[in-house]
Amino acid sequence: MTDTTTGMLEGRTILVTGVLTDQSIAFHVARLAQEQGATVIASSFGRALSLTKRAVSRLPQPVEVIELDVTSQEDLDSLNDRLRALTGSLDGVVHSIGFAPEAALGGNFLNTEWADVATAVEVSAFSMKSLTVACRDLLRPGSAVVGLDFDATVAWPTYDWMGVAKAALESTSRYLARDLGPTGIRVNLVAAGPIRTMAAKSIPGFEEFESVWTDRAPLGWDVEDPEPAARACVALLSEWFPATTGEIVHVDGGYHSQGV
Repeated sequence: MTDTTTGMLEGRTILVTGVLTDQSIAFHVARLAQEQGATVIASSFGRALSLTKRAVSRLPQPVEVIELDVTSQEDLDSLNDRLRALTGSLDGVVHSIGFAPEAALGGNFLNTEWADVATAVEVSAFSMKSLTVACRDLLRPGSAVVGLDFDATVAWPTYDWMGVAKAALESTSRYLARDLGPTGIRVNLVAAGPIRTMAAKSIPGFEEFESVWTDRAPLGWDVEDPEPAARACVALLSEWFPATTGEIVHVDGGYHSQGV
């Protein structure tokens, strides 16, 4: 793609979650944010931490990686102080976190136990509230929270309780937009089409998404290219959308707009 703007995030500091590999949408958000002048801080935890550190080493500029499990209240309670040691304030937070146990995916919708559903909803939706609240004291007027979504207005094959969790994420973002708007903080989602990331490959039947998108997206769709979604995230993190909040921006080749 040809770059048409420079410095959209000049002087801004962005926390990016969910960088696992250089194919992750979050990785490309971090890369583009740096290219647009931002300082990037990444987060990861557990076994994924080494993957994140390896991935961010491929970014244009060095990145601090902090340990953060969004289901750990201890990690969340200490996040503000740990970030403050690195930066005086935050201008953006990227929520790129999602997980559902195997039992909550793959056509097992009617048989999934609550414990597995609860995990999917906590990690994939409630965590957006937890993360935002944990960072709230560092966010200032003009800051932006951007989450990564997958269209939850319809039921998808095999996606099951992760689809329900994404619906909860969409609602969570609207309520965050309501409560944080008076302080000048924007909250939006980017609903990306299917991208062949490590997370996507763990979804049973993911190839069904790939084939139908190729056929129905008016602009076409490249499952190997995370950059269009990443560009939308960077735009929403910037000051170019000063009056947009509670919005879902579809970056899916136009698939969501088409009927059968």
